[in-house]
Amino acid sequence: MAIARARLDLVLLWHMHQPDYRDAASGRYLLPWVYLHAMKDYTDMAAHVERHPGIRCTFNFVPVLLEQLEDYVVQFDVGRIRDPLLRLLEVADLDRIEPQDRALILDSCFHSNHESMLQPYVHYRRLHDLFRQVDTADRRGFDYLSGAYLADLLTWYHLVWVGETERRSDPIFGRLMSKGTGFSHGDRLQLFDAIGIAMRRLVGRYRALAAEGRIELSTTPYAHPLAPLMLNFGASREALPESPLPAEPGYPGGAERVRWHLKEAIEGHRKRFGLAPEGLWPAEGAVSEPLLDEVAAAGIGWTASSESVLANSLGQPGWRDQAARRSALYRPWSHPRAPDVKLLFRDERLSDLIGFEYSKWHGRDAAAHLIAELESIAAEAPEGERPLVLVALDGENAWEYYPYNGFYFFEELYSALEAHPFIRTRTASEALADAGGATGTLPRLVAGSWVMGTLSTWMGDADKNRAWDLLAQAKTAWDEAMAANAFTPERRFEAERQLAACEGSDWFWWLGSYNPAHAVERFERVFRHNLRRLYELIGRSPPASLDQPLGHGGGRPESGGTMRRAAP
Repeated sequence: MAIARARLDLVLLWHMHQPDYRDAASGRYLLPWVYLHAMKDYTDMAAHVERHPGIRCTFNFVPVLLEQLEDYVVQFDVGRIRDPLLRLLEVADLDRIEPQDRALILDSCFHSNHESMLQPYVHYRRLHDLFRQVDTADRRGFDYLSGAYLADLLTWYHLVWVGETERRSDPIFGRLMSKGTGFSHGDRLQLFDAIGIAMRRLVGRYRALAAEGRIELSTTPYAHPLAPLMLNFGASREALPESPLPAEPGYPGGAERVRWHLKEAIEGHRKRFGLAPEGLWPAEGAVSEPLLDEVAAAGIGWTASSESVLANSLGQPGWRDQAARRSALYRPWSHPRAPDVKLLFRDERLSDLIGFEYSKWHGRDAAAHLIAELESIAAEAPEGERPLVLVALDGENAWEYYPYNGFYFFEELYSALEAHPFIRTRTASEALADAGGATGTLPRLVAGSWVMGTLSTWMGDADKNRAWDLLAQAKTAWDEAMAANAFTPERRFEAERQLAACEGSDWFWWLGSYNPAHAVERFERVFRHNLRRLYELIGRSPPASLDQPLGHGGGRPESGGTMRRAAP
């Protein structure tokens, strides 16, 4: 059966996000994920578009991520690295490093997806085999691992976190991978310098693509706060009426804080890219009617969430009627409270195919399957209608599960989309402008996110609720301290930035017994560290409760917990 030659607009939205990993007192990075993802994913995602001039898509950068990317450039420029793992690449004699640095290398340098980032490399695999042989309960076996072993391990870990496009463009990476073992200090310095070059170029590549009209850059409230919950803890019960709530009645001054995060995001975007953002991806795709009010007041033209939120809002949970799904999902919406803000809802099935399934397929087959799915949507559209399909997902964590960091998947997909006779890629703002008046009006907007259409990933679990209580109590102390007006402008600025770091959604994401123990331990420790630092900045003694871990994890979630499907 021939497919009707209807047109279809495809909006690809890639969300780039890491929380603030900087220690406010020292500037030291507590975790290395910003520069590792910059090397591997942010470079590759820009390069895929650079190779395909016919592709249009939207990249959403969280402001606190951009700040950290810029900070790494400063570190390279001034020659003082504040990331402990990155700094060790410069150290000449790894036999003489401090015990905590030795432990850092051994604790960090096997954290990746082993199937695609360790098993293909025989020399790196041998390092892992030796590590497992000497790993004992008391860790004394690690004393047998020499500085040469640490040098090879540190080098290989950074090599596997280099994007495929960088490997193809800079011969230093291929030379080192071919050498395989016995990496010298000079080798490590060359690797270090190549990382610095990639980091210096990175944000400018996206700025250039945006200036050419090939991509749209959207934003997120400054530090990625779970805004609907900051505005009202009761938002968690809109989709799950029985959801347990924290002991605190709500987040003090939540509306003011959401406005602050929005203002900082918009001003930072204008400073970096020369204009205010037209669109906003709220942290975790989490929306609510009060948040929509704030988005409208900030002058944002569009925002987006996930289809389960749309289904709940239309009284169709789980889409009991598939015809209703097709009619509702592939179009923009608005709400009477904010008629000037257009709402898009992502296709959860297509987004999750990219995030979780296509990594197991041959790149050409995966691209062909996605194209066929889009063609089917076009064929089922009513005569004269042009479906607007939003595919939105994490733009960094999925690719380590793909062979070659997804290079061949993107090459096949973008090539096919460029050549397709009736599917065209558009930025979100382009697609909405072309849609004109074809906008539905939502009777209500049920608060929810891109995970199951609920807010349960961030509230409801006992550990998560306890974290909200600690944050709310710290905010109360912050309010009292600020009301006393005893701080210099510089100290107030520092304290407000520290509060923002505490408000990020990631600390709540990682709490829960279903998450891996090592990830829970690391992230909840950073959260408590951030809260202690906030108390110190406002001249208060941190409560003893911050000395007690909030949770321990112990689960084995898909993708290590960095991503979650829209539905279990």
